[in-house]
Amino acid sequence: MKYYVGIDLGGTNIVAGVVDEEYNIVAKASTKTNCPRPEKEIADDMAKMAIQAVENANLTMEQIEWIGIGTPGIANSETGIIEYSNNLGFKDTPMVEYIRETIDKPVFIENDANAAAYGEFVAGAAKGAKNAVCITLGTGVGGGIIVEGKIYSGSNFAGAEIGHTVIEVDGAQCSCGRKGCFEAYSSATGLIRMTNEAIAEHPDSLMAEMAKSAKVTARTSFDAMRDGDKYAKEIVDKYIKYLAAGITNTINIFQPDVLCIGGGVCNEGDALLIPVKEIVMKEVYTRNSEKNAEIVIAKLGNDAGIIGAAFLGRANG
Repeated sequence: MKYYVGIDLGGTNIVAGVVDEEYNIVAKASTKTNCPRPEKEIADDMAKMAIQAVENANLTMEQIEWIGIGTPGIANSETGIIEYSNNLGFKDTPMVEYIRETIDKPVFIENDANAAAYGEFVAGAAKGAKNAVCITLGTGVGGGIIVEGKIYSGSNFAGAEIGHTVIEVDGAQCSCGRKGCFEAYSSATGLIRMTNEAIAEHPDSLMAEMAKSAKVTARTSFDAMRDGDKYAKEIVDKYIKYLAAGITNTINIFQPDVLCIGGGVCNEGDALLIPVKEIVMKEVYTRNSEKNAEIVIAKLGNDAGIIGAAFLGRANG
């Protein structure tokens, strides 16, 4: 049996996992990222978590084939440098070099959304596809694109920023500096913003009542809708309309075999997926084709990034 280490570097946590050749996570180790702090300290903790995960798996580093890292930002897979990550405060960080100072193994890096997409491609909802796109609905909208079995990251390693395509010209402000981005409307953050706006406009609504006793989350409007709040239904319908628009645009550009959506919002299941599919199938350019992209919910959850990172040696092979 062959073993690999995948590291999911996030703004909150560093998680390392040992993954076997059948895509099973054998053991994990994690610590807080504790940003902002010097990049070398973060790299040292990543190496420590990799070593700890291997020990937790009752293995030795000699049994590990390679280490893969999924990181926010622009990760140059050729040079091993994280060129920029606003979430981590990284600029031209020689991450592969840092890790190899502690661990003498091949090390690969990739953008975290790309790594998660590759995880779904090799072991999750997009397994068996030739071309796939994965969209993650979290604090932002992450994107990962697989073309002919390879991660597509563009000529400057910044490809697949699907969240920063505009779906509402001069719309809501996005953190990237543009207005009306897919991310501004279809992220969990965007849904929360729209829910709060509706609560302010309808203080007698069930959503407003719920907000008095609990923090507004991406679930609030869905929960209130299920309990009969018509204003909540308006917000859910608006959210689904924007999400379907972004998905339709993505399918029209890439025409993947599979488009999978992940993130906490997808816990709504059919309440989200069924109406999104209905809209997309009415609007997608190839709606009259015999074969259209299959839209599915991602399967691997938070493990997608670890599994995808663990197999970056294959993706870069």
